[in-house]
Amino acid sequence: MTETYEVIVIGGGAAGLSAALVLGRARRRTLVVDAGEPRNAPAAHMQGYLSRDGMPPAEFLAIGREEIARYGVDLVRDRVVDVERGEGFAVALAGGRHVHARRLVIATGLKDELPDVPGVAERFGKDVLHCPYCHGWEVRDQAFGVLATTPMSVHQALMVSQWSKDVTFFLHELAEESLSDDDLRRLAAAGVKVVPGEVAELVIEDDRLTGVRLADGTVHAREVLFVAPRAVPQTGLLEKLGAELQETPMGAYPVVDPTGLTSVPGVWAVGNAMGFSEQVINAAAGGYRAGAFINGELLFTDLDAAPQGARGTARPATTDSQTTDGPSRHSPRV
Repeated sequence: MTETYEVIVIGGGAAGLSAALVLGRARRRTLVVDAGEPRNAPAAHMQGYLSRDGMPPAEFLAIGREEIARYGVDLVRDRVVDVERGEGFAVALAGGRHVHARRLVIATGLKDELPDVPGVAERFGKDVLHCPYCHGWEVRDQAFGVLATTPMSVHQALMVSQWSKDVTFFLHELAEESLSDDDLRRLAAAGVKVVPGEVAELVIEDDRLTGVRLADGTVHAREVLFVAPRAVPQTGLLEKLGAELQETPMGAYPVVDPTGLTSVPGVWAVGNAMGFSEQVINAAAGGYRAGAFINGELLFTDLDAAPQGARGTARPATTDSQTTDGPSRHSPRV
């Protein structure tokens, strides 16, 4: 038996919940399918969200789930395994449930693939970090390391120098010759120390990072290590639906308009499903925008498809001053 919704939101993070909140308040029958795998789960706190700065991500999402429930939005802990486009969208869930919707919101986010260095995965979200805007203030003025994984790592090393003047850039697998003259000049101007050689492992003592060990055995004392995970956009459902993707330095993401509408009519992408740099506050804003636009689009689609007179005839109300017999005695004098 297939249940029918007006909108199905796939993904229960900040973007998906925000879209669902707007749709629920607009009295749209909405379902959120949440696999329970938010990108920021390793972080103890989220930062930079006005009025929610420092809130644990799990608490933020729990509040969001409570809010959408007030407006009759359904939420199911499950995973979408298939989606087909026809007259609307047929969605199959891993638990065996089949649901149908007129519109879809894809909020499946992305996954971070960490560098394969012993200690990195274990400490990620604690003292191994990736975003200075998310965590820089909390670790300010400590001894930073930056693990190079791509030429873009130079940019990361320069950025984190805003939060500490003790920054060591470990070239790791990056060749020294790959650094341009501008790279070297900027790193020197920022006071960043460049260390060649492959990183073998992190040194952990008493449940905290104390150093970075190179393959030659040399240990550099560090308290924080910034890394650049490889972003893997979760675009499988979008590809299944035939959405157009575009290559970016951070992976392939869907082509969207300012509301998040993809190249597939009726399908919106929000949050990290549509771009790498969507922080929680941006994702929530994008979900709100998509939800509001979807509601309006559904409204006018239905109005335009309604038989003439189905919802009554709209015409100006007749008043004494609007009779066919000329001006009323109540007409204002001019």
